[in-house]
Amino acid sequence: MHYYRLERLINLFDGYRQVFKINSHHLMLLQIEGERFLIESNCPHREYPLKSSDVDGSDLVCPQHGYRFDIRTGELRHFSEEHCRNLRCFELVERDSEVGVMLDY
Repeated sequence: MHYYRLERLINLFDGYRQVFKINSHHLMLLQIEGERFLIESNCPHREYPLKSSDVDGSDLVCPQHGYRFDIRTGELRHFSEEHCRNLRCFELVERDSEVGVMLDY
């Protein structure tokens, strides 16, 4: 496992969203109501980018087909077409004055 720096803590604010590509991982860092989340940046249904997705309570809503995922666990809560896997969530790591993630090479 290797640590990858994502962002300085001072740059984070409610409404923050940024997409990162690290090796084969496509990730999105979000901050909502003081909580930070790191999820895969494309919907597992048809790989639609989630950067413009809405957040409704604790649900992240894919703008393409309305699939809803729990932003905390990645659990699929609603689907409009065929069932798909859960959204992948990643654990954030705070080091010094930044936030990052531990990933395989």
